[in-house]
Amino acid sequence: MEPINAIVALMNFVVIPATAYGAQLALGALGVTLVYGILRFSNFAHGDSMAFGAMATILFTWGLQALGISLGPIPTALLALPAGIIVTALFLLGTDRVVYRFYRRQKANPVILVIVSIGVMFIYNGVVRLIVGPGDQFFDDGARFIFTVRDFQAWTGLDEGFGLRTSQAITLITAVIVVAALFWFLNRTRTGKSMRAFSDNEDLALLSGINPERVVAVTWVIVAALATLAGVLYGLDKSFKPFTYFQLLLPIFAAAIVGGLGSPVGAIAGGFVIAFSEVTITYAWKRVLAYAMPDSLEPSNLVQLLSTDYKFAVSFMILVVVLLFRPTGLFKGKSV
Repeated sequence: MEPINAIVALMNFVVIPATAYGAQLALGALGVTLVYGILRFSNFAHGDSMAFGAMATILFTWGLQALGISLGPIPTALLALPAGIIVTALFLLGTDRVVYRFYRRQKANPVILVIVSIGVMFIYNGVVRLIVGPGDQFFDDGARFIFTVRDFQAWTGLDEGFGLRTSQAITLITAVIVVAALFWFLNRTRTGKSMRAFSDNEDLALLSGINPERVVAVTWVIVAALATLAGVLYGLDKSFKPFTYFQLLLPIFAAAIVGGLGSPVGAIAGGFVIAFSEVTITYAWKRVLAYAMPDSLEPSNLVQLLSTDYKFAVSFMILVVVLLFRPTGLFKGKSV
């Protein structure tokens, strides 16, 4: 039974949390890679776009809760998501019209747009903090677990338990649906094909009659949807705090670059590579090894390579290695 307990502990503390976190990073990285692939600049405001989308959804969630509207065991935030996406899309479209369009028409160097996006990032962060404050905001209602550790232990009779949080299940299901819908849109619809053509060769796309402003607008709407979904799912799984989303920018960019900037498939793969790397390197393996190894070899310390305080340092190290040895990423995206 000891090897089974080791597997259960591994699933409970590493595999499921890393998979949920990887799905959240993948959705965030998809937004970054779409902006880079189609609009041709690195959007450093994306983390705070996620924060804005999550904040908008939280405000609508609180409104529904005040009216006594809920989804029972499922978080009310899912009901508020469409409204949050619409508000975020309007906000990003407004930002593009007021800020990015000017530099785009001037055919500014991408470095200029990167610097501009950093300024936009600080503005977004200030707006979010001004509206909801800098502290933690909890908006996850409904059932916390699909099944708990005690339930699992009662069913199986094992010493080690395994619990599945509702937010983790929702993250995985939502990510699969959203990714499938996005790939269908990009590969099967006329607008999606126009976006891909614009990304591959802007001049040829313009000669083919593709409206660049429409492509830009659709891109921002999709990015807003992805950012809001990623922000809300992360907030449900952990908690909502504006500064956390600023910190998430590093693993999200690392995921996009590791997979290959401009490659949607690479963004998804990169999200899971970064997530599993962060979780496995910062996890204390003593519990798993205690089941997997003989008593005489049981470790006395935590067997932890890095403290969880250095979680984001793992993303940075992976990012540096990839930029040094394979700047196009795993799926040969555009070189950074």
